[in-house]
Amino acid sequence: MRKAFITTGLIFSVSILFAQEPLDAVRYSWLTPQGTARAQSIGGAVNALGGDITALYSNPAGIGLYKTSELVLTPGFTFSNDKASYRGADATDSKSSFNYGPIGVVWGIPSYKAGSKWKNMSIGLAISKTANFNSNTYVSGENNQSSYSEKYLDQLISGNATNPDDAALDYPYGASLGLNTYLLDPIFDSDDNLTGYASNASVATGLKQQQIINAKGGISEFSIGVGGNYNDVFYIGGSININTLKYIRNSSFRETDATGDTNNDFNYFVADDYLRTDGTGASINIGIIFKPVEALRVGLNFHSPSWYSFKDTYYSSLTTDTEGYAGELSQSSLDLNDGYAGEYTYRYKTPVRLGAGLAYIFGNQADVSSQKGFITADVEYISYKNNAFNTQDNTNQADKDYFTDLNNTIDDVFKSAVNFRLGGELKFETVMVRAGFGYYGNPYSNNYFGNEPGDITNASRMNISGGLGWRNKGMFVDLAYIHQIIKDAYYPYRLDENVFNAAKLSNTVGNILLTVGFKF
Repeated sequence: MRKAFITTGLIFSVSILFAQEPLDAVRYSWLTPQGTARAQSIGGAVNALGGDITALYSNPAGIGLYKTSELVLTPGFTFSNDKASYRGADATDSKSSFNYGPIGVVWGIPSYKAGSKWKNMSIGLAISKTANFNSNTYVSGENNQSSYSEKYLDQLISGNATNPDDAALDYPYGASLGLNTYLLDPIFDSDDNLTGYASNASVATGLKQQQIINAKGGISEFSIGVGGNYNDVFYIGGSININTLKYIRNSSFRETDATGDTNNDFNYFVADDYLRTDGTGASINIGIIFKPVEALRVGLNFHSPSWYSFKDTYYSSLTTDTEGYAGELSQSSLDLNDGYAGEYTYRYKTPVRLGAGLAYIFGNQADVSSQKGFITADVEYISYKNNAFNTQDNTNQADKDYFTDLNNTIDDVFKSAVNFRLGGELKFETVMVRAGFGYYGNPYSNNYFGNEPGDITNASRMNISGGLGWRNKGMFVDLAYIHQIIKDAYYPYRLDENVFNAAKLSNTVGNILLTVGFKF
């Protein structure tokens, strides 16, 4: 049963041995906006609001609302609880880490030209962690329909591996390890002709399957932007962003004979995979804010794609215990590559984001100290189908064909989504109380889960937030808590022909942010 995904044989081609997949595109583009404690406590709905350094990352026209200068620091702490459901069984894990929001400065520069309708200009620069990949995922279940080891068989079939001796060397990140530890065996007929390959994993009598994934890293974004104020009615701005991405993933997949029989030539195997992705990218944000009346602000923003250059570093190992057949044996891809990890460089482009926002200010809008609060809302459109990977070596036709197929798959299994954010603030002289909400829609089409109807998942991310603020005599302190509820799914492994299942994820993430700022 061959589905829309790229076949395993192509994924493990000669030049792309630890390849990209659609899930990578979701990881790098299905993101919730980050910002200061003030911005996060109102759900991230700052498109039309402005007056916060977060505007560099959302709508840079908001920088134009600054008439003074300020320095901002935003440390944070994140903790997550992850639950995975796989083949009727649940498993949980957790992780915590330090985090940070915008750290930077904004300079408000008044116009020195008498009578000019350009009232002021502002320049801002900041660095912020805009994505956090830290997580622990634990999956556990029993399976009598398929084995993880069958993906190695798919490699051999798709690669037309007719010589077992060559196959023991040609697939150092998968099938070769299986052959050399006797998890896989070549099959010969009575005339000693090769007829295929088989796994020694005892699928028919049941397998206990477990996977542990430890992931860490994130995206740090340095942004420099300019905003202008035309007659206190029209604001325009733009920012240039430099992104640094690091993603490290350690995955360990274990299968154990469910019967406990010590004489069936299979006890267990453990497949360990390491992947590190390092990348740098660039993008631009532009936006406008318009005040049709003093109390109302309307914002529009455009986020260009982020164009990345990536480098993957990877290696794999396999330990197999076939009891009396060959005992316990281990091998690493490093053994087959003269001690070197695999490396591959390529390009990646995120989708465009389009956003709009409204903000209504209560109280004396012209005098910030007299304002009583506000309510603000954002809507954002993004087409995840427009994620794209490309080769850096345009002379390699096999790689070009691979990425063409990958991007066609992305177009088939992803869809467009609309994100919504809402927030508000009540102001009591020097103290502010804030609350917010954000909803981020499902990036997957049902084709992503086309292998089994029961795998279909309506993925989403929902943020519920609140916070407090204090401002007095040129200093401000803001505290926020963001509670994120995530519904998602992923495949521990995929097969070309046999049944495989998704693990459904129900995760909660807590994020505490503290922003301290100084006016000057």
